[in-house]
Amino acid sequence: MNALNTMLADTFGPFGPMIALGGVGLMLVLTVVLMMLKQPEDPLDKLKRTTSQRVHDESKTSLRAHSNTPDKLKKYAAFLEPSDKEEYSAIQLTLLQAGYPGKNAVRTFHFAQFALGIAFLILGVGYAILKSATGDPSTQATILSILIPGAVGYMAPKYWVTRRVESRKEEIINGFPDALDMLLVCVEAGQSFDQAVIRVAKEIRIGFPALGEEFEIIAHEMKAGKDRIQVMRDFGERSGVADVASFATVMIQSATFGTSIAEALRVYSGEMRDKRVMRAEEKANTLPTKMTLATMMLTVPPLLIILIGPSVYEVYVTLGNISF
Repeated sequence: MNALNTMLADTFGPFGPMIALGGVGLMLVLTVVLMMLKQPEDPLDKLKRTTSQRVHDESKTSLRAHSNTPDKLKKYAAFLEPSDKEEYSAIQLTLLQAGYPGKNAVRTFHFAQFALGIAFLILGVGYAILKSATGDPSTQATILSILIPGAVGYMAPKYWVTRRVESRKEEIINGFPDALDMLLVCVEAGQSFDQAVIRVAKEIRIGFPALGEEFEIIAHEMKAGKDRIQVMRDFGERSGVADVASFATVMIQSATFGTSIAEALRVYSGEMRDKRVMRAEEKANTLPTKMTLATMMLTVPPLLIILIGPSVYEVYVTLGNISF
């Protein structure tokens, strides 16, 4: 031990033994930590974690998650919500078509508009101050540098909602024929219309989440005892797609006159498949027209260079020799 202490002291100085002891202790701590990390997970803890994760995922995808969240903007409802019922209904319908079914969606939308407008307005003021400190901008330029960011921030939520409505409508249009085919298969297999809607909502969500949410809303409303005619009418209005509205009308007429739902689904699903083929053919027919400009821009200039380039070069050389 004395020889080891002497060697450590000669190598690391007078605190060599203490340093070596600290290093050994650190290695022991790291070894224990690694052993604890590699310890197999307790089955009970694994079961609890899996259950809590499943509950968390269900709460995220549940339609009730929008209404269970605490509303911190309720005291500003008189300021953030329009007093006109028609205006409020129009904004609420637009947000529903964008995929925001919460009862506080209108309030949140207006709050986002005001918050982003004020934030971008403050950024514009900061930019104007910085620009005036580094130079001497005109009054018009200063006002524009302040107002334009504020207007952009105020209109950004509206632009986002509009784009989301369009993308959601396109997704519903693309997935609706498949949903009708699946609904027809379920009904012809012996399931009731309510059970078929639940199954379609579960299966179609993988490829078309927006359409799956709409069918899930239908299933929840019919489970709650709402009239099927009103449910289908709300479905057509909420989606904002003409094909879905026509389907809702067909289902309402089938329920009103007591005709076969399977037969109505068979005829309408065939029409939707034909319409999807027609849309694909229409896009294919417009493709050459769209490619004309790109073809001209990418083909004509190189062709002109190849055909006219040598002649231009010869003329340039000839003129150079004559001037010389």
